[in-house]
Amino acid sequence: MPNAAAAPSAPPGPRWIFLVALAFALAGQPATPAQPDAYPQRAPLEQYLIGDRDAEIALARSAAPAAVAADATVLVLGPQGYETAVPGRNGFTCLVERSWMSPFDHAEFWNPKLRGPVCYNAAATRSVLPYTLYRTKLVLMGTAKVSMLEQIRAAVARKELSLPETGAMSYMMSKHAYLSDAGRAWHSHLMFHVPRTDAATWGAGLPGSPVIVDSDHTEVPEPQTIFMVAVADWSDGTAAPMQH
Repeated sequence: MPNAAAAPSAPPGPRWIFLVALAFALAGQPATPAQPDAYPQRAPLEQYLIGDRDAEIALARSAAPAAVAADATVLVLGPQGYETAVPGRNGFTCLVERSWMSPFDHAEFWNPKLRGPVCYNAAATRSVLPYTLYRTKLVLMGTAKVSMLEQIRAAVARKELSLPETGAMSYMMSKHAYLSDAGRAWHSHLMFHVPRTDAATWGAGLPGSPVIVDSDHTEVPEPQTIFMVAVADWSDGTAAPMQH
């Protein structure tokens, strides 16, 4: 498969969320699935990995402006899970989330091409990043998707996966993201992670409001609502035209 660093820099169309968010986060990744059951099965693990460690570090750092990413901790995905490639000193954590951070009913849940660069601030590192690490652990254990969903719900019930901390936010400003076959990088944006709440509490989606609720992730089991705000530039400072 092509190396993630070769992802197009000016992608057409919308959307993770890991969500991306996710994380594609990819992690919030707004997109329309390519088609139902586009990727019905998990691909071999090596297709989700990035062979060039330096390329993955650079892709992770592209999630945020250099002034943030340069001093952030950087995680890379290996056969045993995410590991620290670069220790940081500003409380931020940058990584590239994979397709399994999408909603469980997303047609691209197992798409090995998905790459969701995201950079979490300190509050999100402590309280939201564990969602990614937990899902990834289950994937690497070979857990079936339906069992993953059950185990995450159980972990939330046991409070092993906590609510997002006050002030939890993340950057998804990489022009090199690949958040869906339909949407590529979607749009440069910030994400705000809060305990589950109604969109109206932030005025999300109202006429003239810059706030968008990540409605693609309403069916995820983790106890969060993600609000997104689009920004005018990619992390490298170049203009990021809005993708609808």
